[in-house]
Amino acid sequence: MYLWKKILSYSILAGCMIGLAGVVNLSVDNKFIGAFLFSFGLITILAQGLFLYTGKIGTINLSCEWVLLPVIILGNFIGTNIIAWGVRFTRFGDVLNQNAQVIVQNKLVDSWFSILLLSIGCGIMMYLAVKVILPIMIFILSGFEHSIANMFYFAMAGEYNLKAFGYIFIMLIGNAIGSLAFKQLKSVNK
Repeated sequence: MYLWKKILSYSILAGCMIGLAGVVNLSVDNKFIGAFLFSFGLITILAQGLFLYTGKIGTINLSCEWVLLPVIILGNFIGTNIIAWGVRFTRFGDVLNQNAQVIVQNKLVDSWFSILLLSIGCGIMMYLAVKVILPIMIFILSGFEHSIANMFYFAMAGEYNLKAFGYIFIMLIGNAIGSLAFKQLKSVNK
Protein backbone atom coordinates (compact mmCIF):
# COMPACT_ATOMS: atom_id res chain seq x y z
CA MET A 1 0.00 0.00 0.00
CA TYR A 2 2.89 2.36 0.78
CA LEU A 3 4.19 1.96 -2.79
CA TRP A 4 0.87 3.08 -4.30
CA LYS A 5 0.67 6.10 -1.98
CA LYS A 6 4.22 7.06 -2.93
CA ILE A 7 3.50 6.68 -6.64
CA LEU A 8 0.34 8.77 -6.37
CA SER A 9 1.95 11.50 -4.25
CA TYR A 10 5.05 11.68 -6.50
CA SER A 11 2.74 11.86 -9.51
CA ILE A 12 0.69 14.68 -7.96
CA LEU A 13 3.90 16.57 -7.24
CA ALA A 14 5.07 16.05 -10.84
CA GLY A 15 1.73 17.39 -12.06
CA CYS A 16 2.20 20.42 -9.80
CA MET A 17 5.63 21.04 -11.33
CA ILE A 18 4.20 20.90 -14.85
CA GLY A 19 1.40 23.23 -13.71
CA LEU A 20 3.93 25.71 -12.32
CA ALA A 21 5.91 25.46 -15.56
CA GLY A 22 2.69 26.17 -17.43
CA VAL A 23 2.07 29.24 -15.27
CA VAL A 24 5.51 30.56 -16.19
CA ASN A 25 4.92 29.80 -19.87
CA LEU A 26 1.60 31.67 -19.83
CA SER A 27 3.09 34.60 -17.89
CA VAL A 28 5.83 35.67 -20.28
CA ASP A 29 5.34 37.43 -23.59
CA ASN A 30 8.44 36.01 -25.25
CA LYS A 31 7.67 32.46 -26.43
CA PHE A 32 11.36 31.47 -26.42
CA ILE A 33 11.81 32.52 -22.80
CA GLY A 34 8.54 30.78 -21.89
CA ALA A 35 9.67 27.57 -23.56
CA PHE A 36 13.08 27.78 -21.88
CA LEU A 37 11.61 28.42 -18.43
CA PHE A 38 9.03 25.64 -18.86
CA SER A 39 11.92 23.18 -18.72
CA PHE A 40 12.36 23.93 -15.00
CA GLY A 41 9.35 21.65 -14.46
CA LEU A 42 11.08 18.62 -15.94
CA ILE A 43 14.42 19.47 -14.33
CA THR A 44 12.69 19.53 -10.93
CA ILE A 45 10.82 16.30 -11.66
CA LEU A 46 14.03 14.51 -12.62
CA ALA A 47 16.04 15.96 -9.73
CA GLN A 48 13.38 14.96 -7.18
CA GLY A 49 12.61 11.54 -8.70
CA LEU A 50 8.94 12.39 -9.31
CA PHE A 51 6.61 10.50 -11.65
CA LEU A 52 5.55 12.25 -14.85
CA TYR A 53 3.64 10.11 -17.34
CA THR A 54 5.42 11.52 -20.39
CA GLY A 55 8.80 10.87 -18.80
CA LYS A 56 7.96 7.43 -17.40
CA ILE A 57 6.25 5.92 -20.44
CA GLY A 58 9.55 5.54 -22.28
CA THR A 59 11.52 4.23 -19.31
CA ILE A 60 9.31 1.76 -17.46
CA ASN A 61 9.10 -1.94 -18.22
CA LEU A 62 5.65 -2.19 -19.79
CA SER A 63 5.46 -5.96 -19.35
CA CYS A 64 5.26 -5.63 -15.56
CA GLU A 65 4.91 -1.94 -14.65
CA TRP A 66 2.04 -0.90 -16.94
CA VAL A 67 -0.35 -1.00 -13.95
CA LEU A 68 1.44 2.10 -12.60
CA LEU A 69 0.44 4.24 -15.57
CA PRO A 70 -3.20 4.95 -14.59
CA VAL A 71 -2.05 6.01 -11.10
CA ILE A 72 0.63 8.27 -12.57
CA ILE A 73 -1.85 9.82 -15.01
CA LEU A 74 -4.39 10.38 -12.22
CA GLY A 75 -1.75 11.96 -10.01
CA ASN A 76 -0.50 14.19 -12.82
CA PHE A 77 -4.10 15.25 -13.52
CA ILE A 78 -4.69 16.10 -9.86
CA GLY A 79 -1.42 18.05 -9.62
CA THR A 80 -1.97 20.11 -12.77
CA ASN A 81 -5.50 20.91 -11.66
CA ILE A 82 -4.41 21.95 -8.16
CA ILE A 83 -2.09 24.53 -9.69
CA ALA A 84 -4.54 25.68 -12.40
CA TRP A 85 -7.48 26.12 -10.05
CA GLY A 86 -5.32 27.72 -7.38
CA VAL A 87 -3.83 30.25 -9.80
CA ARG A 88 -7.28 31.12 -11.12
CA PHE A 89 -8.03 32.62 -7.69
CA THR A 90 -4.99 34.91 -7.70
CA ARG A 91 -4.61 38.39 -9.14
CA PHE A 92 -3.00 36.75 -12.20
CA GLY A 93 -5.94 34.42 -12.77
CA ASP A 94 -7.86 36.47 -15.33
CA VAL A 95 -4.85 37.17 -17.54
CA LEU A 96 -3.56 33.59 -17.40
CA ASN A 97 -7.07 32.30 -18.05
CA GLN A 98 -7.26 34.43 -21.21
CA ASN A 99 -3.82 33.25 -22.35
CA ALA A 100 -4.80 29.64 -21.72
CA GLN A 101 -8.07 30.18 -23.62
CA VAL A 102 -6.10 31.06 -26.77
CA ILE A 103 -3.98 27.91 -26.49
CA VAL A 104 -6.94 25.66 -25.71
CA GLN A 105 -9.19 27.01 -28.48
CA ASN A 106 -6.45 26.28 -31.05
CA LYS A 107 -6.35 22.70 -29.82
CA LEU A 108 -10.11 22.22 -29.79
CA VAL A 109 -10.53 23.33 -33.42
CA ASP A 110 -7.78 20.96 -34.58
CA SER A 111 -8.53 17.48 -35.94
CA TRP A 112 -7.99 14.40 -33.81
CA PHE A 113 -5.47 13.10 -36.34
CA SER A 114 -3.41 16.29 -36.14
CA ILE A 115 -3.53 16.09 -32.33
CA LEU A 116 -2.31 12.47 -32.51
CA LEU A 117 0.59 13.30 -34.83
CA LEU A 118 1.64 16.30 -32.74
CA SER A 119 1.44 14.12 -29.63
CA ILE A 120 3.71 11.53 -31.19
CA GLY A 121 6.25 14.28 -31.87
CA CYS A 122 6.05 15.34 -28.24
CA GLY A 123 6.51 11.74 -27.10
CA ILE A 124 9.77 11.56 -29.03
CA MET A 125 10.94 14.86 -27.54
CA MET A 126 9.99 13.76 -24.02
CA TYR A 127 11.89 10.49 -24.41
CA LEU A 128 14.96 12.56 -25.27
CA ALA A 129 14.27 15.24 -22.64
CA VAL A 130 14.76 12.77 -19.79
CA LYS A 131 18.48 12.89 -20.65
CA VAL A 132 18.81 16.28 -22.39
CA ILE A 133 16.57 19.25 -21.53
CA LEU A 134 16.63 21.08 -24.90
CA PRO A 135 13.80 18.94 -26.39
CA ILE A 136 11.42 20.68 -23.95
CA MET A 137 11.90 23.95 -25.82
CA ILE A 138 11.56 22.10 -29.12
CA PHE A 139 8.21 20.51 -28.26
CA ILE A 140 6.78 23.80 -26.99
CA LEU A 141 8.02 25.94 -29.88
CA SER A 142 6.94 23.28 -32.41
CA GLY A 143 3.42 23.13 -31.01
CA PHE A 144 3.69 19.43 -30.15
CA GLU A 145 1.01 18.16 -27.76
CA HIS A 146 2.10 17.27 -24.23
CA SER A 147 -0.78 15.46 -22.54
CA ILE A 148 0.05 16.52 -18.98
CA ALA A 149 0.83 20.15 -19.81
CA ASN A 150 -2.46 20.27 -21.68
CA MET A 151 -4.27 19.01 -18.59
CA PHE A 152 -3.03 22.21 -16.96
CA TYR A 153 -3.98 24.45 -19.91
CA PHE A 154 -7.50 22.98 -20.16
CA ALA A 155 -8.02 23.44 -16.41
CA MET A 156 -6.54 26.96 -16.47
CA ALA A 157 -8.92 27.88 -19.29
CA GLY A 158 -11.86 26.18 -17.56
CA GLU A 159 -12.50 24.24 -20.75
CA TYR A 160 -12.95 20.67 -19.61
CA ASN A 161 -15.64 19.08 -21.75
CA LEU A 162 -16.06 15.77 -23.56
CA LYS A 163 -13.94 16.86 -26.53
CA ALA A 164 -11.16 18.12 -24.23
CA PHE A 165 -11.07 14.80 -22.35
CA GLY A 166 -11.09 12.94 -25.68
CA TYR A 167 -8.16 14.99 -26.92
CA ILE A 168 -6.27 14.43 -23.65
CA PHE A 169 -6.78 10.68 -24.18
CA ILE A 170 -5.49 10.94 -27.77
CA MET A 171 -2.49 12.93 -26.48
CA LEU A 172 -1.73 10.26 -23.88
CA ILE A 173 -1.75 7.61 -26.61
CA GLY A 174 0.30 9.76 -28.99
CA ASN A 175 2.89 10.61 -26.33
CA ALA A 176 3.24 6.89 -25.60
CA ILE A 177 3.56 5.96 -29.29
CA GLY A 178 6.28 8.55 -29.87
CA SER A 179 8.28 7.65 -26.80
CA LEU A 180 7.98 3.88 -27.17
CA ALA A 181 8.62 3.91 -30.94
CA PHE A 182 11.77 5.98 -30.48
CA LYS A 183 12.90 3.68 -27.66
CA GLN A 184 12.22 0.61 -29.82
CA LEU A 185 14.02 1.97 -32.88
CA LYS A 186 16.96 3.00 -30.71
CA SER A 187 17.25 -0.51 -29.22
CA VAL A 188 17.05 -2.19 -32.67
CA ASN A 189 20.11 -0.32 -33.84
CA LYS A 190 22.30 -1.42 -30.90
